[in-house]
Parts: sequence; C-alpha cells; structure tokens
Amino acid sequence: MWPRGKRNGVCAATIETSAERKGWNGMPQLTIDGMSVQVPEGTTILEAVRQIGVRVPTLCYLKDIQAIGACRVCLVEVQGSRVLVASCVTPVLDGMKVFTNTARVREARRTVVELLLSEHNGDCQTCNRNDDCELQALARELGISDITYPGEKSARVVDASTPALMRDSAKCIKCRRCVTVCGQVQGVGALFPQYRGFESVIGPAFTNELAEVVCVQCGQCAAVCPVGAISEKDQISEAWAALDDPSKHVIVQTAPAIRAALGECFGYPPGTLVTGKMVSALRRLGFDGVFDTNFTADLTIIEEGTELLMRLKAALVEKKEVALPQFTSCSPGWIKFVEHFYPELLPNISTCKSPQQMFGAVAKTYYAKMLNKEPKDIFVVSVMPCTAKKFEAQRPEMHSSGVRDVDVVLTTRELGRMIKQSGIDFVSLPDDKMDSPIGMSSGAADIFANTGGVMEAALRTAYEIVTGTPLPFENLHVAPISGLEGVKEASIEIPRAVPEWSFLDGATLKVAVAHGLGNARKVIERIKSGEGSYHFVEIMTCPGGCIGGGGQPRMTDNEVRMARIRAIYKEDEGKKLRKSHENPEIVQIYEQFLGKPLGHLSHKLLHTQYVERGL
Repeated sequence: MWPRGKRNGVCAATIETSAERKGWNGMPQLTIDGMSVQVPEGTTILEAVRQIGVRVPTLCYLKDIQAIGACRVCLVEVQGSRVLVASCVTPVLDGMKVFTNTARVREARRTVVELLLSEHNGDCQTCNRNDDCELQALARELGISDITYPGEKSARVVDASTPALMRDSAKCIKCRRCVTVCGQVQGVGALFPQYRGFESVIGPAFTNELAEVVCVQCGQCAAVCPVGAISEKDQISEAWAALDDPSKHVIVQTAPAIRAALGECFGYPPGTLVTGKMVSALRRLGFDGVFDTNFTADLTIIEEGTELLMRLKAALVEKKEVALPQFTSCSPGWIKFVEHFYPELLPNISTCKSPQQMFGAVAKTYYAKMLNKEPKDIFVVSVMPCTAKKFEAQRPEMHSSGVRDVDVVLTTRELGRMIKQSGIDFVSLPDDKMDSPIGMSSGAADIFANTGGVMEAALRTAYEIVTGTPLPFENLHVAPISGLEGVKEASIEIPRAVPEWSFLDGATLKVAVAHGLGNARKVIERIKSGEGSYHFVEIMTCPGGCIGGGGQPRMTDNEVRMARIRAIYKEDEGKKLRKSHENPEIVQIYEQFLGKPLGHLSHKLLHTQYVERGL
C-alpha cells in the first residue's frame, strides 16, 4: 500500500489540495511549467500537457490504445516527488505542479534514448524508415550526435516468411506497440514479448516466423512500429523491373484510400486529396495505363449486391437454407481472420473477389482483348493502403485468367518512396485523369475507403434496384453506419418493391458494420449467440477502414482517420455519378463481355472460394 496521499510515487501530502474547497467541481487544477490548467479527474499528466500545447516526447505510448510507461521517454518532474514520473501513466492531482523542461528532465530523457540507441542495430543509412523513424527523430530533437554507451547489440533475426511483412529483430526497441495493436485492437495475438532483460524478444510464440503462426498480415503492427523492426515487404524493385521490360504492358490501379493519404508523403496535411497529381506521377513513372480500382469497386457492388438479393430470394421465396447474414469480402485480412478463427462462417462470406483482384482478372481478359494482347503480357501493379493485399495477390485462387490476376502490390508508403526515387517533384505536378475503359467510377466506389462505405455503396444500388427509387437518406449518406464507432447497425425499410422483388414488400433489411478485427469478433459472437440478427455485414480489417490501412503513411490516429474520411466523402459528393449501377463503363462491360451479374463468365473471373486454415 502507498502511504497516505501517495500515488505513483508522488507524495500528495506535499501538494496543496483543494478537494474540500468551496465550489470544488471534481476538476483537478494544476500548474504545468507555470501555466494553470483544469482537467477532468483521471486525466494523465501527458494528456493534460497536450491540452495546453506542451510537447512531451513519447515512444511506447499510443493515444487511446496503449499507455504502459515502458520506454520512460515521457518523464516529467513533479514538485514533491523524489523521482521523475512517466507522464503517460500518472494521473493528475489537484494542486500538482508539473515541470516538463527542467535540466533534470532533459538529461533523463536523453539518457533513456542513448540507452535505447546503444542496443538498436538500426543501419539507419539503408533502413526504409530513415527520416520516418521516431527514435531517430527523437535523438535529433534531444541533440544526441554520438553513441554514448557503445556495447553489445541485439541479435539480428530477419523474418521474410510472409508475402506482406518483414521483421528485423535487431531494430526492435521493445516498445510493445505491435503487441498491443495485434492483441487488443485486432484480436489476433500473433506477437508476444518473450524472455527477459537484454535477451527480450518481441515476436511470434516460441520465436517462430510469422508464416508459422496465425497472422492475418494486416500490417497494423508495421503502422505503429516507431522504428524499422516491422515493415511492409518492399516490392518497388519488382515494379521498376517490369517498367523497364519492353515486352510487358505495365498498368497500375490505385485504391480509393490512396488519394486521401499519398499527399502526406510529400508534406501535405492528412486528408488532402491528390488524385490528379497521383495520376500525373504514375504516368511519369512510365506506366502504360493508369486506372482506378474504383471501377471494379463499382463492379463489386453489382456482383455482391446481386448475390445478396439472390440469397434473400432463396431464403424467403424458395424456402431454402441459405447462409445469412452475407459478409463482405473486400478486405483480405478479414478473410484470413475468418479462415483461421471462424471457418464455419466461410459459407457466409460473399464469393466476390476484392476489387483489387477483380481488376486484375478484368485487365488480363477484357482489357487485354481490346489491346490484342495475351494475359501473360499484361503486368498489373496495384497501389493499396493494405499490406494484406500483398498476401491476397499471391493466393493460389487468384489466377482466373490463366496467370496471376495481380503481379505486384505497392503500399501507399512504397509509392511515395518510388516517386521520390524517380526525382519527380510531386507538389508541382499538374492534375491528370484516369484512363478508360476501366478507369471510370462512381462516388459510391470512392467511399469503399471508409468504414461503412462498402455497405453504403451497396445500399445505394440495392435499394434503388428493389424499389425503383433512390435511397431515402440525406445526400445518400447512411449516417448510422458512418464514423469511427467500432460496431454500427442500421435498419433499412423497404416500403414497396418493384414486381421482380415483390417478396421484399414491407421488409426491413438489417445491416451491421465493424472495423478492426477485435470489433469483427464482437459482431460474430453477437450473431452466434442470437443477440444480433442481420442480413448483410460489412467488416474492414483496419481501424477506420482502408483509410487506416497498414500501408498508409504514419502515424494514423483518429484525427488523421477522420481527416481522410472527410476527404473521401468530399470526393464522392463532387462526382456526377454516385451510384455503382449508373457507371456507363460498368454497363458496357456487361453488355460487351460479362453478360450478366453472377453469370458464367463473371462467376469464373470475379468470384472465388476461401479455405479453412489451422490455428
């Protein structure tokens, strides 16, 4: 037990308290570097100092996710305390006096970082996190120019076992961010701290490689890693090799989330739309065609929406046993999660490929035929916000054209590095437009980037097909399923259906949306217990949806997510076409090539099946 009045090593008896002062409102009042501030009870010192614009550096801390005081970089001085305290885990007390920039504090932080550097085998000159490394930036900020404590470095074990991620144990600083995100946010638990002291290792159980454990390859670990210990598997050299090969017709597709995040690689604020500059940059890199994954996002809505309506018809009219609710299948990390943890739900997953894979299949058949080229001569590069897309592209199921649907997947970060490698001045680029015929898209396709966006896009089309009238929500936005709440639900009433869908007269379509696999698990358990009853469920692997993907520019907190989400809605609202079924190029591909939704050719090219995997 602490002595009376002592909390987290701070002796409250030395602090003038006002808990019994007349008018006390439960809001502690403290001074920070001489500035008076009042905050809600339970606020930590770190939260308090940030509210008044004072910067205290951190390494292990993740806002709203992790505060464990492990790195000790956020040390501050509190009057009356014998020791410096970790501000991220120390709650404020009424009357507390905090000092964030004393000589004692500066020296302690500097020593902590010097000790971290003494073990960190970073190879900064060649690390892909050079100039994007929190440890490096902190050392620079603290004025550290020499390694004060040279000595033994952490052992290097490089894990390149998965298509998506690279691990380098020598660079790990044991901050445990990856452990927390993988276990608490995603509910996967692929990473653990093991052993003790200098021998500590962060990685899969029994120091296995990632490919030997349950890992969905979402990349959220890489997104929060402050150094280069976990990163995406770089495929830039493969893209350059294809571009330099005169026998290849090299085309690129860009996911909707890229346009709201790529600018951050070049100093733009989060949420800046750079669609036109992105297209210009891709042309200058030498791609033979620059297309939009949004085209096949619209195609996904037609196929997936038709699939849902067919399941409902089979259940309600034909009285067949049908796997409901239907789950979306656009997010490859989510698919792998189900394959590992809930294989009994595989029949509920839509058979539609993701828009990335649909694009590859269409490019190597429909588009190749237009060019009079063989599928093997078309080389498809994807730019995605998601590291799991690298895994998805290598799945054996994704060869419906006779060759791999997608050849190389680059993350947003990789594209940013590739543009810089080429010497392109991104900021000064003019705006350009996507190519046709597989580049036109509706605003509904843009919102695939956001949590709730796939569901809203599907509802815009399905409701209008069934009723003959537009979705009755303001500006077509289904407010109950937007935003960053982890699990969202909505009920859509169908007052009167057109004759073909008359069995849905007066029906209520119940839908659910979840982002982050921890929230996906909540929805699944709710369904299994009978507490939740839905017809259609959207799951996105990453917090916020694709705009918060594991391959997006760092750091992605909720403020950044919301800025990107707003940008994507702005892109949607600025388009004349805002419903997938109104896209004339979608109409054209069915008339000229696919025939009809769920038809023989679309089933062959655009649909797939998934497999049970062990735990």
